[in-house]
Amino acid sequence: MSDVIVVFITTATGEEAARLAELLVGARLAACVQILPKIESVYRWKDQVQREAEVLLLVKTTSDRFDELERQIRAIHSYETPEILAVQATAISDPYRKWLEDSVLLVKAKS
Repeated sequence: MSDVIVVFITTATGEEAARLAELLVGARLAACVQILPKIESVYRWKDQVQREAEVLLLVKTTSDRFDELERQIRAIHSYETPEILAVQATAISDPYRKWLEDSVLLVKAKS
């Protein structure tokens, strides 16, 4: 059984966030993606302090799906270095865990 993780991803626009969320859920790389609009990020980039409006994605998935999730996001994200940060869920209800794991399970084609 793989660990449940929550992946934080920021985007520049709501349109990009929606496109990434649809991709991740459609490809079974995430069970659920929540889109939190209008956050403000303060960060250091190229030795300058920046302040930008961003959109935050909270991606619920499993650790065994992370590498493919990261690869897919990096391939299409508009940022040079996108935030893709995973934290492990330390407690989760059993029914939610089962639903989440079933949602990201890759179904093998019948031969």
